[in-house]
Amino acid sequence: MPSASAASSASAWAAPVTRRRSLLLGGGALGAVALLSGCSDGSEAKREADGGAHVALLRARGARDSTALLARYDATVDAHPALAKRLAPLREETARHVAVFTAEGRSPSPSATVSRSPSAGGRRVPQVPKDAKQALTALAQAERRTADTRTAALATAPPELARLLASVAACGAAHVYLLTQRDTDS
Repeated sequence: MPSASAASSASAWAAPVTRRRSLLLGGGALGAVALLSGCSDGSEAKREADGGAHVALLRARGARDSTALLARYDATVDAHPALAKRLAPLREETARHVAVFTAEGRSPSPSATVSRSPSAGGRRVPQVPKDAKQALTALAQAERRTADTRTAALATAPPELARLLASVAACGAAHVYLLTQRDTDS
């Protein structure tokens, strides 16, 4: 039967070995973390740069889509002047959307508008149906497509841009309602 002193010396011997192993394992883990974090710094910077390019692309698409809607509003008013009063507030909001998407790091003023020029920038003037109700329907369909595109973009947009896209998509959905609501009341 081993003596009590032999058992205590064995446990005393095991304790330093266990501590040494823990220190070695801990040191190895710290070294691995340092190595991995050193390697990931470059990829993190690349992801941030790619994210900036993605945000710029989403903002450019938003501006392009809003500009196309604005041209459609202008063409519709040109083809059907009697609709000018009804479409004016919707057109003004669409012009604000262009200003918001093209703003670089600043919030545009609430009175920001885009000049009324459907052929500006060499863009084609959209075709407008001859019938006023059909013209409103075509405008509502364009608003719906644009709102759907913005809603789909939410999945990949960073939080701040996602809030903007969601807000503008909701506004577009409200425009669809306002453009079609009177048609059902008539």
